[in-house]
Amino acid sequence: MRRLLHFVVDNSLLLIAGTVAALIWANTGLTSYEHFTHALHFAVNDIGMVFFFALATKEVFEATLPGGALASPRESAVPLLAAVGGMAMPAITFFVLINALHLPELSRGWAVPCATDIAFSYLGARVAFGKNHPAIPFLLLLAIADDALGLVILAVFYPSQEIAPLLFAGLMTIALIIAWLIRRQRVTSYWPYVVLAGGCSWLALYKGGFHPALALVPIIPFMPHRQRDPGLFVEKEGHDTLTRFEHQFKVPVQIVLGLFGLVNAGVPFANIGAATGIVVMSLVAGKPIGILAFTWLAERFGFRRAKGLVWRDVMVLGTLAGIGFTVALFFATAAFPAGGRVLDEVKMGALFSFVAAPIGVALARIVRGRRPAPPPTAAAHSPRS
Repeated sequence: MRRLLHFVVDNSLLLIAGTVAALIWANTGLTSYEHFTHALHFAVNDIGMVFFFALATKEVFEATLPGGALASPRESAVPLLAAVGGMAMPAITFFVLINALHLPELSRGWAVPCATDIAFSYLGARVAFGKNHPAIPFLLLLAIADDALGLVILAVFYPSQEIAPLLFAGLMTIALIIAWLIRRQRVTSYWPYVVLAGGCSWLALYKGGFHPALALVPIIPFMPHRQRDPGLFVEKEGHDTLTRFEHQFKVPVQIVLGLFGLVNAGVPFANIGAATGIVVMSLVAGKPIGILAFTWLAERFGFRRAKGLVWRDVMVLGTLAGIGFTVALFFATAAFPAGGRVLDEVKMGALFSFVAAPIGVALARIVRGRRPAPPPTAAAHSPRS
């Protein structure tokens, strides 16, 4: 049972199961499915997903520590700039396609293909590269930056309520001060960071008009942590606050991801149209082109890729970043709040961007993207009690 649990958790099978169940339910009993999702949407998307983004941030943060794949500022700058390209090129591709097909009514959906889904992109990268490849932290940092920028776009261009920048800045400042004071008092329990600082951060995002799912992202670095990165996504032993937080929330987060797939992925297959193909093409083609172009541009400015990350790896991870799903669905709903056929077509495009996963994995096999990562140094991966 323990091996089975590890297999389910390590491969995000609950997320896949929830997605498949949502598709089946929506295509066999749409009315009951909509009633179900309406009741759970806020709890799952706005509260539960906070902990998924927290664990993803934890891995990226540790990768920036000494010995980590993103320890050099010159290297971490590359995925951040690549995220910008990975948003700009899909948006440009989207506009080119809707103009070529004379579909101006879709123009409000330009931001839909800007998204990168962290969970599914990471799962695809795990299959394509393995656990310890430097492409993993590159993709995770890119995806988090992509989603953070995407949520700003969501708030600015598609606000669900009035934006309150002063309220956001004030509450977020309080949240960061709380986290700093807790750390200064050498508190080793993660609960004060999560409940007090994280709660204030969540309120800042929610009341400020932004999506609150990133509430723990600015709080994670304040938690007491190890001084060096022992290895990306390896089974870490230790008693520091951040490690205990990861161990305690690893399984609950997978349950949240299963519910997230169940709540968000249900769209009738009958509602496939031109907008579906436009969104898919913008994601699957625009993402890798933009990420490759801006990675190249970043290097021209003197930044450098992580050690062991070659151009064919960037091409593969750029393709995997074309899985839009999560934020793409948010964008679709915000862009077309009236609903109807256009919204369903766009949402199907966000869902069908899953095609980027097999394409990326196949591309990795073709270009031998799944090479072992460079051997870690003894200092960076020495055992810890």
